[in-house]
Amino acid sequence: MNPLSKNEFLVKEHVGMFKSANNFDIHDPSNGELILECREERLGFFTKMLRFTDYKRYTPFHIEIREPNGHSLIHVKRGVSVFLSSVEVMDENEQLIGRFKQKLFSIGGKFDVLSSNDDVLCTLTGKWTGWNFSFGHEGVEFAHVSKQWSGIGKEFFTSADNYMLSIEPTVEEDSPLRSLIMAAVMCIDMVLKESRIAG
Repeated sequence: MNPLSKNEFLVKEHVGMFKSANNFDIHDPSNGELILECREERLGFFTKMLRFTDYKRYTPFHIEIREPNGHSLIHVKRGVSVFLSSVEVMDENEQLIGRFKQKLFSIGGKFDVLSSNDDVLCTLTGKWTGWNFSFGHEGVEFAHVSKQWSGIGKEFFTSADNYMLSIEPTVEEDSPLRSLIMAAVMCIDMVLKESRIAG
């Protein structure tokens, strides 16, 4: 079963005082089972150094989302970002699925999720104050990200470094949009870092 076909994901961030990479474990909130890993292992020396400076928000990244057995599902890549982020999302064979493009002069953080043909599939909007984000298009919500979770798995994780991703069942199990939403959630902080600091 493709783990991306699930509708609820509990994301646990790896934290540490001297952490340069973005690493997460993704669990089934109903039982705490580890279903996906998000790893940023292809960091160059200078990128690692810049991650501890004010230039962190400009650094490139290559994030891999994979199953615990090592089977790769998604690659998320960005080059050096000087003004607004543009991020590419690849499948397991590193073929383009789509991309994210940050919106100019957005308040609180916003970026479009685009198909491989640059069609707008949805837009991520949200506020850093409450750490609530929504993926939607023309009044229809496809997914929601929140620090709040009242479901059966709430006793597994209570740290502020964890959050829930809920994808609407209306998003088809084999839709590329599921991969794009998961990829976006894994790098929200990096993609929106410019507007967060500027705001």
